Amino acid sequence: MSSPSSSVQQARHALGQRLREIRLDAGLTARELAKRAGWHESKCSRLEHGRTPPSDADIHAWTLHCRAQDQTDDLIATARGIDGMYVEWRRMERAGLKRAQESVRPLFERTRRFRMYQSWVIPGLLQTPAYTTAVLRTVATLRDAPDDVADAVSERVQRQHILHTGIHRFAVLVEEWVLRTVIGDTEVMAGQLGHLITVGTLPSVSLGVIPLGVPRGAGWPVESFTVYDDAQVNVELVSAHLTVTQPREIDEYAQSFAYLSQLAVYGAEARALITAAIDSLG
Repeated sequence: MSSPSSSVQQARHALGQRLREIRLDAGLTARELAKRAGWHESKCSRLEHGRTPPSDADIHAWTLHCRAQDQTDDLIATARGIDGMYVEWRRMERAGLKRAQESVRPLFERTRRFRMYQSWVIPGLLQTPAYTTAVLRTVATLRDAPDDVADAVSERVQRQHILHTGIHRFAVLVEEWVLRTVIGDTEVMAGQLGHLITVGTLPSVSLGVIPLGVPRGAGWPVESFTVYDDAQVNVELVSAHLTVTQPREIDEYAQSFAYLSQLAVYGAEARALITAAIDSLG
């Protein structure tokens, strides 16, 4: 699987190649186009090689002088989509953790099939309020975000109603080490693991645990991600939040999820691993 940052750069490069093809079809050199647009002659090269993301005004000028104005709207939509692929956590959370939680509500409501893989923490939809509080308080501290943790926790807990609607399906995979990573304290963790056993029995939820020590084969541990239907993948990074919308890349994540799911245990075997994690807390 390609790295998230390289995925963004590949998308920018692909857009630059489209701009280059439009220029060539118009019979213009880069120097001539830059002259007509009133730009420094190096700007065309930067745009075509994906080194500089084009603004709406850049695209309007490009298509105007290349007589390709019928492509303007599509190019602008593509450029804006690339800009939205990679969002720094601090920028997203600048208005508060609650706002960041609210921003994904429409996505969760419209998605029917969720495929979630977590190599860091228990997935948000399966968290207890105490566990979420511990996670978000750490986030607020590390990222110097506004301290609206209580409101953010409330928003995330309210989102969990979709587990019970009957119209959403959730395939969830967690690494066993996630069960043994103490978030908050042992009491918070014990409550979270007990809740995980309960929520794992819901008709809408398929919960798999990938045991420690299992030969990985093609199912390598990777960054945490969620596949929303076949339309979008959200990837969690230390410094940023990546949104993947290219069909080829979505297929890569779906394939990765399929490989990982083959390594997981389910039902009684998964519950036994969760129970063992509870017992280890003492």
